[in-house]
Amino acid sequence: MTGAVISDAPAVDKAGRSGVALLTDRQPEWWRGAVIYQIYPRSFYDCNGDGIGDLGGILRKLDYVSELGVDAIWVSPFFRSPMKDFGYDVSDYRGVDPIFGNLDDFDALVKASHERGLKIIIDQVLSHSSDEHPWFCESRQSRDNAYANWYVWADPQPDGTPPNNWLSIFGGSAWQWESRREQYYLHNFLISQPDLNYHEPAVVRQVLADLEFWLERGVDGFRLDAINFCFHDAELRDNPAKPASARRGRGFRTDNPYAWQRHVYDNTRPENIEFLRDIRTLCDRYGEIATLGEVTAEDTVQTMLEYTRGNDRLHMAYNFELLVDEFSLTHIRDAVEQQEREGAGSWPCRAIGNHDVARVATRWSAGDGSPQRIKLLNALLLSLRGTVCTYQGEELGLTEAPISREQVRDPYGLAFWPNFKGRDGCRTPMPWTSDAPAAGFSDGVPWLPTPDAHRTHSVARQADDTESILSAYRAFIEWRGRQPALLWGEIEFADSPPDTLVFERRYGEQHVLAAFNFGARPIAIEVDQSTNVRLLTGHGLNRATLDAGSLCLPGYGGAFVDLDA
Repeated sequence: MTGAVISDAPAVDKAGRSGVALLTDRQPEWWRGAVIYQIYPRSFYDCNGDGIGDLGGILRKLDYVSELGVDAIWVSPFFRSPMKDFGYDVSDYRGVDPIFGNLDDFDALVKASHERGLKIIIDQVLSHSSDEHPWFCESRQSRDNAYANWYVWADPQPDGTPPNNWLSIFGGSAWQWESRREQYYLHNFLISQPDLNYHEPAVVRQVLADLEFWLERGVDGFRLDAINFCFHDAELRDNPAKPASARRGRGFRTDNPYAWQRHVYDNTRPENIEFLRDIRTLCDRYGEIATLGEVTAEDTVQTMLEYTRGNDRLHMAYNFELLVDEFSLTHIRDAVEQQEREGAGSWPCRAIGNHDVARVATRWSAGDGSPQRIKLLNALLLSLRGTVCTYQGEELGLTEAPISREQVRDPYGLAFWPNFKGRDGCRTPMPWTSDAPAAGFSDGVPWLPTPDAHRTHSVARQADDTESILSAYRAFIEWRGRQPALLWGEIEFADSPPDTLVFERRYGEQHVLAAFNFGARPIAIEVDQSTNVRLLTGHGLNRATLDAGSLCLPGYGGAFVDLDA
């Protein structure tokens, strides 16, 4: 491995020789090493002037997405829904909500994406439906109808209280009384999101049929929301308490009582594995279909590995380990190394931002939201081993939007205000132009406001600026696509000075050292010169120099060194 020492060497504006490795042996699975661009439809582009983004808007901006150089788009829910959780409460798993368009619009998006070489991944919210879904509307009527057992129903305790101590992520009991059945139903999320009963075989068959509906329409994969929540403990045993020292992390806030339990009975049940096999069997019949699971569990890493082990479960999964609030290079290294150490060949997926957490440009600013730092964050994400999910606006360096109490739309924010202001701040509309109303997102009044600070980050302002965050993002993805080691290689970290992260990537004949300096001061790192080494250029980061075994990184600079030149 590489040794590393710190010095105060000055930054030098001189690049090394270009040495880009050419691809000759691409992996057969398209999703390995892919960059997946997440689109939140409500906030991407509105093409009909109602203030809400739609499928037509994605289609209209598809050339922009293609020019980013990404491999696939993940489209957040666009299904028919009462929108109490903005699409994550589905009332028709096969229908497009009218605010987003119709099935013809979806088919046109698939066709146009494939023409541009883009894959299409769609969200699937399988653990629960909307309470306005016809299945639930029938199920709640009585205990003896055709859908009576399609949801999780349970009798009250002798004193009339809920069946057990399970809690909802959105606050309070996970059980809601239904007087028509004189029973409680389970909802791990909102009261309006009743949990489906996967112990009922008819539910499994129906869900698989609904997945196949979209496979028949040409989708290339599924992002599976809260996939470890599908099965519950059939005996409805109480969750044990969690000590205060163990409540932090895993995506849940300590001021939410949900964090006060060990969630061993209400989710992540062993029966879930067989359901994952059913999904994989179905998808494998349609060729190279990618399955990506969102996992949040008591032992998230072990659950992810269990869900992706072998060739009969999910292809990959991601968690909230890199979506934490505090920026820490030590944490990033520890999280990646743990999964690599315990992964036994599983393929990881990495994300540092999405529609559920504050914008990474704010969350990980460490008090400095400079463009160079944001460029470095994007480059770091794109250099880690695995498939990458990048959220719309990260290529622009968008910061978290300020949202007043009167502007909050997110039910999570409404429940936990003011300690938690919700997820609206990362869901505000994309700024396409600087001067137009709603920053070019819509001709109408947008569903969430566009902050003035985002106008200076608009696509129009950055597109032709060779020094912009957007230009750096495009350049890095293009360059990355010609580096086999970064696409598919193994990863091994090296000890390095504070504010830096250093690791090596190897694949075939390519052996690359990646070094990142998140400090404002230049830093020098020793490079083992027992073999020929040279700088790789073309990635667009702040220029580094390599001289006599000393790699000098400027402030907020990164470098890639070919160790087998």
